[in-house]
Amino acid sequence: MSAVRRKFGDEYQAVGLARCSARRERQRFVDKNGRCNVQHGNLGGESSRYLSDFFTTLVDLKWRWNLLIFLLTYTVAWLVMASMWWGIAYLRGDLHQAHGDTYSPCVANVYNFPSAFLFFVETEATIGYGHRYITERCPEGIVLFLFQSLLGSVVDAFLIGCMFIKMSQPKKRAETLMFSRAAVISQRDAKLCLMFRVGNLRNSHMVSAQIRCKLIKSRQTPEGEFLPLDQCELDVGFGTGADQLFLVSPLTICHEINSESPFFSLSQRSLRSEQFEIVVILEGIVETTGMTCQARTSYTEDEVLWGHRFLPVMSLEDGFFRVDYSQFHATFEVPTPPYSVKEQEENLSQSSLLNSPFDKKTRREQVCPFDCADVTGEKNKLPAKLQKISSRKEGLPPRALRMSSSNTEKTFSTGDLLKIQEISPISDGEDSDSRMQLKALNINVKALTQSTSELELQKDFPGVGTLEEKLEDNFPSKL
Repeated sequence: MSAVRRKFGDEYQAVGLARCSARRERQRFVDKNGRCNVQHGNLGGESSRYLSDFFTTLVDLKWRWNLLIFLLTYTVAWLVMASMWWGIAYLRGDLHQAHGDTYSPCVANVYNFPSAFLFFVETEATIGYGHRYITERCPEGIVLFLFQSLLGSVVDAFLIGCMFIKMSQPKKRAETLMFSRAAVISQRDAKLCLMFRVGNLRNSHMVSAQIRCKLIKSRQTPEGEFLPLDQCELDVGFGTGADQLFLVSPLTICHEINSESPFFSLSQRSLRSEQFEIVVILEGIVETTGMTCQARTSYTEDEVLWGHRFLPVMSLEDGFFRVDYSQFHATFEVPTPPYSVKEQEENLSQSSLLNSPFDKKTRREQVCPFDCADVTGEKNKLPAKLQKISSRKEGLPPRALRMSSSNTEKTFSTGDLLKIQEISPISDGEDSDSRMQLKALNINVKALTQSTSELELQKDFPGVGTLEEKLEDNFPSKL
């Protein structure tokens, strides 16, 4: 105990089982010793099924009834057979005749019922003292002797076999398999788990030991059907093989409480108002006899301790491991969240949503507004006369547009926002007004796309202030 406190701290306090025993007792489905509290009644005509399997019925009876049937069967059989031998002697008149050389009876030296009973016992037990024997002049005695031998063999096989099977039943072996008196709920590997402890008091092993858990709880279906004592399976490692035990030392069986567990919504507060029972079944083959043994126990809601953990019972001695069974049932308190796994997952999901940003703009969405602002801004800064001429571009002939676009070169530089290219001459056949319009329309205003880093650093765009000066330098003299 002191070693545990040094390891876990002084704030942890060992808790005995007085706390569990002081709580209220309620009707169990399975007792702590494994006996099922179920009685079958109102069988009606179905009681005859017990007689059809009479051998199993005798084996299932209690020992006092088995011993009574054993004694009565042999006593009645001996008395009946002795009466038959006495009847043969009485009908032949052997009881009133002197047995000697002149008279040959059916059974020599049988004069009354006690002597007939002794003859039967000597014959049945094959003692053969030699004083009483069957003569060859009694055919009915020979037939009765054969019937006695067959009947005695059948009775011996039936009763002795029944007693042998009852004595070799591994029910007493289950008494050396221990379960902790209480189950605990605490965290293991950052997961909330329901745990209990099992142990084997004998040095002989349980071969192929396997453990299962059932949750017994009444419930009502969505259709309104009430299911009393509904059974639900509790996973104790069936998928991972953890339910297969190597039971040479006490083991702690763990049931992980997750979304598939019936205890997914169970919290420390709701545990006080719940009503359920956990039935634990441990099965294995007895190493010495080769017979299957089953040990059972149960835990009610009053025997489930929230925020507790079992004390260690293993210690390393000089050359071996020692198990201290005095601390087998003891537990101590550990910090455990009082919330259910369902509530913890909901709180975790809500906190993750609060911490995550709602709108994240991509780089394209961040850059695009600046590019669009450049183009529209430059267009708005053009002189009014040039804007008016540019709006008439749609009415020009396609040939003029092709000539203008073929000589226009798209350039992008970091320092300039616009580059006005020289306008190629037009054929002499056109009038001066159209030439002037084409020269103005060949002004190609292109916005320079900047990188994201330059957009974040620069608030004022270079080159915008000198836009009108560049345009005026390249305008024709008339404009």
